[in-house]
Parts: sequence; structure tokens; C-alpha cells
Amino acid sequence: MTLITDGGSTKCDWVLLDAFGKIQFKTTTKGLNPTVLSKTELSIRISENPTLKSVFDKVKILDFYGAGCSTAVPTSDLRDVLQTFFSAAQVSVREDTAAAVFAVTTEPGIVCILGTGSNSCYFDGSEIHTPIPALGYVLMDEASGNHYGRRLIRDYFYKIMPTHLAAEFERQFNLDADDIKTNLYKKANPNAYLASFAKFMFRPEISNDIYFQDVIKEGMSEFIKNRILTFENAKEVPIHFIGSIAYCSRETIQKCLEENNLQLGNIVKRPIDGLIDYYRRNI
Repeated sequence: MTLITDGGSTKCDWVLLDAFGKIQFKTTTKGLNPTVLSKTELSIRISENPTLKSVFDKVKILDFYGAGCSTAVPTSDLRDVLQTFFSAAQVSVREDTAAAVFAVTTEPGIVCILGTGSNSCYFDGSEIHTPIPALGYVLMDEASGNHYGRRLIRDYFYKIMPTHLAAEFERQFNLDADDIKTNLYKKANPNAYLASFAKFMFRPEISNDIYFQDVIKEGMSEFIKNRILTFENAKEVPIHFIGSIAYCSRETIQKCLEENNLQLGNIVKRPIDGLIDYYRRNI
């Protein structure tokens, strides 16, 4: 049996396929980003899922595609943890850009991830190229959930956020300064914590507010500049997007791409379904 995982910082989707590509189960765990979580926390999040527990010794192939798996040390840490639980499996850990590519295209193009974090790569039709490493929420992650969450919190405290939105923001979230600092500097997954504030912008009843539109566009413009236009052939191939932030921002994405003479490709909210199709084609 083959277990495939689309692993984000906020949550992970797991799907078990039998030898014929038939789905045996789908399940979800908390995020498993090895860049921001210790081995102990990674182990806890896996072990607390009863569905996974039932197949620890039955899985033969485990392919994990995840955020935070672009550099050697965290990737090795996560592989060690997974191998401990799935002792009979051949374990592979790859960056989440690979899952994104498999989910949206078989042709050359640029594939972007906009979820809790952000990333991009170029797919030439056979190989994935990532010339710029993903250095996470402190240094990069433009137009991601944690990027927008950070922006909202800063705008609220600097009194840049419009008054009517600030009042609603107070009702929606715990904005106690000590609580914010505890979550950012003492608890696991500070990037996912920041991203949790971004949902405030994407509620249908207020998402068209000009303030939100400006915030989204500024983040997207920064992402295009740093993560798309840096590819030499950016204007020659379609630009695909994966992730919840991308899905919720699709109209803004299209406008920003048009302003830069870029071609929009596919926008997919969750790559796991595309991954299932990819594995079925290759079984």
C-alpha cells in the first residue's frame, strides 16, 4: 500500500492507496513543518491520529510532500520520525513544490504555492527547478497566509486599519499583546498562528473592502516581483497556483498577472486530489 501526504504548516492531508490505486482512506493531521517543529512535536502529531496508527506496519511506500522540506536538516528530521512509525515503508520526503507541480500540470510552467507559506518553482516538463530556496516566514513567504496575518496585526496596532474593520478585528481575535507574543515566540507553529488571522480578509461579507483589496494586491505584487519575474521565461509559460490563499485571491491574482503581461494557468485549492490522479496514472 502507498501512503501519500500533502503536508502544510497548518494541516496535512493523507491518502492511502492500494496496489490498484483505490483509495483506502483519507485523513488529516495537524501541520508537520519540520522547520518550525521539533522531532517530539512531529511525533506527537502523527501518533495522535488513530487512522494512521492502524496502518503503521502495513504501509510499503510513504511519499511525503511538505512545507519546510527544502533543506537537508529538517527534511532528514522528518524522514527519521516517519520511518520510526512506518517501519516497513520506503519513506521519501520532498518539498511541497513537487506535489504542487504533480497536481496542476504535465507541461512546462511556473508553479506557485500560496497557503500558510509561499513558494515557487519552474517545471520544464520533466524536472523541477527551485533556484531560490524557501527561507520561511521570517525572511520570505510573500502573499502567504502568515504574510497577510502579520500585515493585519501590524496595521491594527499601528492604527492603519480602518476603524470599522479594526472594531470587527477585535471581536474576532484575541489581540492581547502578551498572548500574541507567547504564540509567536514561545509556542510551536508561529507561522500557522499568523496565518490564522488572514481568514479575516476573505470572508464574503467584507472581502470587497478597498483596504483588503489593497493589502492583497500589495502582497501579490511583491510575490510576482520576487518569485515569478525572477524566472527568465516567466512571460512565455503559464503561471499556476496552489493553496487556499491563492484560491481566495484568484481575481486579484489574475489582475496582477495581466498587469505584468503574465499568463494565468490553473488555480487549485488543495493539491491532494491532483496527487491522487498522478499516482493512479503511474501505478
